[in-house]
Amino acid sequence: MAVSFDGNVLAAKSLARFGVTHMFGVVGIPVTSLANRAVQFGVRFIAFHNEQSAGYAASVYGYLTGCPGLLLTVSGPGCVHGLAGLSNAMINTWPMVMVSGSSDQKDSGRGDFQELDQIEAVKPFSKFSVKAKDIKEIPNCVARVLDHAVSGRPGGCYLDLPTDVLHQTITESEAENLLAEAEKARIFEESIVPANTEIEKAVALLRKAERPLIVFGKGAGYGRAEGELRKLVEKTGIPFLPTPMGKGLVNDDHELAASAARSLAIGKCDVALVVGARLNWLLHFGESPKWDKDVKFILVDVCGEEIKLRKPHLGLVGDAKKVLEMINKEIKDDPFCLGKSHPWVEAVSKKVKDNVSRMEAQLAKDVVPFNFLTPMRIIRDAILGLGSPAPVVVSEGANTMDVGRSVLVQTEPRTRLDAGTWGTMGVGLGYCIAAAVANPKRLVVAVEGDSAFGFSAMEVETLVRYMLPVVVIVFNNGGIYGGDRRSPEEVAGPFEDDPAPTSFVPGAAYHTLMEAFGGKGYLVGTPDELKSALSDSFFARKPAVINVIIDPFAGAEKGRLQHKN
Repeated sequence: MAVSFDGNVLAAKSLARFGVTHMFGVVGIPVTSLANRAVQFGVRFIAFHNEQSAGYAASVYGYLTGCPGLLLTVSGPGCVHGLAGLSNAMINTWPMVMVSGSSDQKDSGRGDFQELDQIEAVKPFSKFSVKAKDIKEIPNCVARVLDHAVSGRPGGCYLDLPTDVLHQTITESEAENLLAEAEKARIFEESIVPANTEIEKAVALLRKAERPLIVFGKGAGYGRAEGELRKLVEKTGIPFLPTPMGKGLVNDDHELAASAARSLAIGKCDVALVVGARLNWLLHFGESPKWDKDVKFILVDVCGEEIKLRKPHLGLVGDAKKVLEMINKEIKDDPFCLGKSHPWVEAVSKKVKDNVSRMEAQLAKDVVPFNFLTPMRIIRDAILGLGSPAPVVVSEGANTMDVGRSVLVQTEPRTRLDAGTWGTMGVGLGYCIAAAVANPKRLVVAVEGDSAFGFSAMEVETLVRYMLPVVVIVFNNGGIYGGDRRSPEEVAGPFEDDPAPTSFVPGAAYHTLMEAFGGKGYLVGTPDELKSALSDSFFARKPAVINVIIDPFAGAEKGRLQHKN
């Protein structure tokens, strides 16, 4: 008698066959069997409490590994909750696939259980979406979403698996034939590279520039371009500026790092080579007055549409690593280097030293009750003390993320994860979990504001369940931006006695949430207490929450539009 497979088995087999090793999600009708079967075939399934956090995990997994992060959700509301992660992947241009069960096709339009036109719902947030309308379509559909997620500019894709399709059956031999056909039809795009003449133009611009600057972002991190970036910086002596998640591609402590002189670097440079970073709000759209009005941008991007949108002086369409290899080869044939005594390098270096000196003077003070700087310095020193492999730092919040970006030092690539292009709050615990499973040899350290932590705090149970090496540090200042900061005229009206919209319960015992699930919790309010908690938790490499009590009036962020993070 022939062995038969249902749609759950075939979907799970397809995912495993086509290279999926991890999946994040929340199970339920109709996808519980799919998750169980995926585990059977060697896919590690990380079960969350909420599809939103699971989606954030899947999105950043794609960035960290270069392989599509997989999110599994139930139908209807589960799919809608998953859109948070799918949209995060799309905006940050990370490869991800959301797989959702859906209602029975024959009952479409009749008000079936959790019925939703999910293909239509995901359209604004996915670069490609497909529904398997019959069990025989499953292998091909799985292959297509995985391939589309990584082709060209990476992004989110969607696969819809109706309940009736998951319950259909075929024979084992039919399944094997379909898997083989789908594998044979897979698309593996060759990397696009610019013409040599364009590379020559780029190098000529850098060579003739009086004040050149290299800017790089997480696109260069995704493209594993750090080796070529370091080579370019050291060969040419050009100062460099990473975007927040580009930090660590070249060591933050490198003598040519211009982060501490950011305003000078972008305001005075005459040629900027921008690699894997978009000229969006994070880089002031490449416009004056932040940038010099005559600056010439050389923009390296995998997407030709991005270059058409930004209209740089010179656009190089291609993979960041390959383009930099070509630039380095061109320079090798006719080398140039600015040297430490070059006026531009001297100006940037002097500004960096002055600003770092001022910052270090502030950091040297032990302020109790804690401001943001004192605990951030202690955390920085504890992380640096671990050496290599450096921990992955997950940072979100308003003041917490802003201060952390300036104080925490990244020494290795892809070790800083934050709110990203979309400024997404709530990514913290999802990112931690993804980082821990993608980089099992690295400790993961989250530095979170209490508001940011609250979005996904229940996932500390997930940390304990899988015993992941994650230490979550919560900067607890009693609310968003720091509790009640209203002016007297804003405290009025019939509900004036209510807590401020920015306020939380003062002194909340976040550490006990971790203890409730069997993890380790710490409550700290002094430098010695924080140092001890960091030492213990870093050594143990087990789930922990360190609840750091901060002065509610410390920090500058007040949530006004002009204070963009």
